[in-house]
Amino acid sequence: MAVAIAARRHGLRVVVADGNRPPIDKACGEGLMPDCRSAAARLGIEIPDSAGYLFRGIRFHGQGRSVQADFPEGHGLGVRRTALHTLLVDAAERAGVEMRWGASVAGLEGIDARWIVGADGSSSRVRKWAGLDRFSRNTRRYAYRRHYSIAPWTDLMEIYWGEDCQIYVTPVAANEVCIALISRSQTLRLDEALDRFFPVLNTRLRGVAVTSRERGATTSMMRLRNVTRGNVALVGDASGSVDAITGEGLCLSFKQAALLAEGMAMGDLSEYARIHPRLALRPTMMARAMMLLDMGPRVRGLGIGALSAAPWIFSKLLEVHVG
Repeated sequence: MAVAIAARRHGLRVVVADGNRPPIDKACGEGLMPDCRSAAARLGIEIPDSAGYLFRGIRFHGQGRSVQADFPEGHGLGVRRTALHTLLVDAAERAGVEMRWGASVAGLEGIDARWIVGADGSSSRVRKWAGLDRFSRNTRRYAYRRHYSIAPWTDLMEIYWGEDCQIYVTPVAANEVCIALISRSQTLRLDEALDRFFPVLNTRLRGVAVTSRERGATTSMMRLRNVTRGNVALVGDASGSVDAITGEGLCLSFKQAALLAEGMAMGDLSEYARIHPRLALRPTMMARAMMLLDMGPRVRGLGIGALSAAPWIFSKLLEVHVG
């Protein structure tokens, strides 16, 4: 949707083909950072405060300690993925994008288009068809997400650090929160993780009505050797990704969409191919820094303990994280 909207702003005719039908859901932490909202606005995509629940910063919990910081500018917004998709579809339709829902794409042969964009996720078929499925790095973790009918207990996004896993809590409405688990285990699910590693959070959620089914996905730190070939370009998770713990996946997609649309309008994708890796440098660096807390209880205790003793450091790191 973002690429389609950006391309229309450059006067290009755009057709979107998707095998699903809106609103399309996806396992997602559902928190839009302030820089993500700014990147969307630069594409002309307005995501109003009323679409979700505002949060003012981030809080870490781990090893009996906690630390928090507010965003230096603006607010984040917790918004259900289906609500966000509806907003994007509406914006694309207003921009004049032609939608073909329920349209199965079986290959690139016979597509009569000046440009073909693969925006089909981390398991991209377009990437494979175009011969771009070569990685310079690809580490994978596993995620599960579910919603609970409970009023948010804070106006912060919270990340709880456990043994080889994290749970992050995003308020998405006045009476609903999103709970997302990320771990290295293919078999660890939300109920088991809450019971084994997060007793305080488990107690808070015990007996609370569940408002969505548990939905799973993979998350990765993936870098491709190339994101373009001929008239084919990859964008979003299809073009590489950062671990979901950063909350920066959508922001990256919006920035890539703007850059790619400009290249298509100019008839040259070389600048997109050149700058694309640079866009991921900051979130990749921050993901690696955050994942140091996943190296064991001693390292986690020292790290969160040091940050809680000097919260100004956490504030500075959050400033860097949101650009």
